[in-house]
Amino acid sequence: MKILVTGAAGFIGFRVSQLLLERGDEVIGLDNLNDYYDVNLKLARLAILQQSPAFSFEKIDLADRSAVEALFAATGIDRVIHLAAQAGVRHSIEHPHSYVDSNVVGTLHVLEGCRHHDVEHLVYASTSSVYGANTNMPFSVHQNVDHPLALYAATKKATELMAHSYSSLYAMPTTGLRFFTVYGPWGRPDMALFLFTKSILAGEPIDVFNYGNHRRDFTFVDDIAQGVIASLDTVATPNPDWNSDDPDPATSNVPYRIYNIGNNRPIELMHYIEALEDCLGRKAEKNLLPLQPGDVPDTYADSQSLVDAVGYRPSTLVEEGVKQFVDWYVDYHNVRL
Repeated sequence: MKILVTGAAGFIGFRVSQLLLERGDEVIGLDNLNDYYDVNLKLARLAILQQSPAFSFEKIDLADRSAVEALFAATGIDRVIHLAAQAGVRHSIEHPHSYVDSNVVGTLHVLEGCRHHDVEHLVYASTSSVYGANTNMPFSVHQNVDHPLALYAATKKATELMAHSYSSLYAMPTTGLRFFTVYGPWGRPDMALFLFTKSILAGEPIDVFNYGNHRRDFTFVDDIAQGVIASLDTVATPNPDWNSDDPDPATSNVPYRIYNIGNNRPIELMHYIEALEDCLGRKAEKNLLPLQPGDVPDTYADSQSLVDAVGYRPSTLVEEGVKQFVDWYVDYHNVRL
């Protein structure tokens, strides 16, 4: 298939694109290469993808309506994996406008492109952050998610609602995936594992929020990427049992699906840090801090719906995933342990 991957120079988009190319698909990668974090890291990911003759790259900002329209018109895309977004809960507090431009306006342009060019299936990234003030765990896609704690989460919830409207109006199959704390090689520099590793190697203290009492459903990037592709291959269909008197938020009477994509095994943050310390061979000095605005204490995915639909079963233990990240980090940054 010819597949458009938005955010192809990003952490998850890079790995998804690699796996698509390995199985023989043609991939059109789109990214605006913004400077939210080190552009050189994005360029290094792209350089690997561009080694494949089946990969082509378009530097486009999704907020640029005419550029997105032209791309869809020119390329004959079969399916779309929409991962491009302005990420980061904390950053959204200081820079709210960029989140609406990228996540809401950008997604509208992708939806319009899919609508006008008969794209067979749109898979797009949502986030576990949409669960916001919910405390009933594990988080289930069948729960109401109308209480986001940060604008980032609100923009992602908006994309889910927008997708449903297009599925309803145009019978366009859409599948939303709520990611849970993805980590692994080629990760973003603003993510905890990257920040912790950099500080520990420099002999500097690490900031541990909520006094270390977080639990996160840490999910290895390969497990995520495989789940994304399996979801792409399973085109969304209407739920024949959907009841408008008791509506299920995760499905509909139109071709619309929402899934959690997580490890389904929440890990205590302190254990995550211990795994990193073991890999680095040194202890971290911890600066214990209160919970940050917009953060939730715990995340825990009920991924059963995705298991039932596509056979998704993450298999990477956190100790192995952290080791793979450290191996990549020391190689990429020429660090000697």
